[in-house]
Amino acid sequence: MAFQSIRQFYVEIPPVTRFYTTACALTTLVVHLDIVSPLQLYFNPTLILHKLQLWRLATTFLFFGSSVGFAFFFNIVFTYRYCRMLEEGSFRGRSSDFVTMFLFGAALMTFFGMFVNLLFLGQAFTLMLVYVWSRRNPFVRMNFFGVMNFQAPYLPWVLLCCSMILANTIWVDIIGMGVGHIYYFLEDVFPNQRRGYKFLKTPNFLKLLFNEHIDRDYQPLPADRPGGFNWGGEEDQPPPDNNNAEEGAPNPEIARDPHQDRNQRDPPVAAVN
Repeated sequence: MAFQSIRQFYVEIPPVTRFYTTACALTTLVVHLDIVSPLQLYFNPTLILHKLQLWRLATTFLFFGSSVGFAFFFNIVFTYRYCRMLEEGSFRGRSSDFVTMFLFGAALMTFFGMFVNLLFLGQAFTLMLVYVWSRRNPFVRMNFFGVMNFQAPYLPWVLLCCSMILANTIWVDIIGMGVGHIYYFLEDVFPNQRRGYKFLKTPNFLKLLFNEHIDRDYQPLPADRPGGFNWGGEEDQPPPDNNNAEEGAPNPEIARDPHQDRNQRDPPVAAVN
């Protein structure tokens, strides 16, 4: 019974979050069991370019430490939580766009990682997810271990201060927040500016992969449009009567006596507030 509950919980996790957190957990587990060495996983541009060890481009985002302890569980739960909230929130029904954000963020972090001595970028990737979620949920109230309350946009800065207090390198937080801000600006801010446009385009093969392909020739029904049916719009008007198309032919509805018997008029319709 417990296995069925765990399986049900796992299946209900959104696909991108399920894949990424599972990959992170398995990567850390195989290192902990000494099946793979961290030296085979860390980010090394020289080995990637000259020896074509391309897997390092992915494993640098999947490793959270060789020991399965408190730090690992904190990082994996933090990653799972904000990754799932993003996928079920602003990316609901748009997993292909979520994967595009993953690829864009990973590419930028890989570029910045060439100039900063960081071996693993998993925590920076988590900070990117936290930053994007916090900017898209500005009115959510946060509680930091029961010590202080603040709104969601301050969460990345609180985490940065914690890294400074714990004497951890702050480049991880700076890169994660910087890449998150670049994505947020290009996706949510710049398209709404004057002469702005959508910079990031989701490839069609990703939409097909997640079964999100939309026919461009599809015309939505009136009930599917914003505002519902177009009451009184031009497209709802009946076609003109060809029998009265002659010039000067009187329209029987217009020529009707306005002082006709009230009993013959249409009954009034009550206004619904």
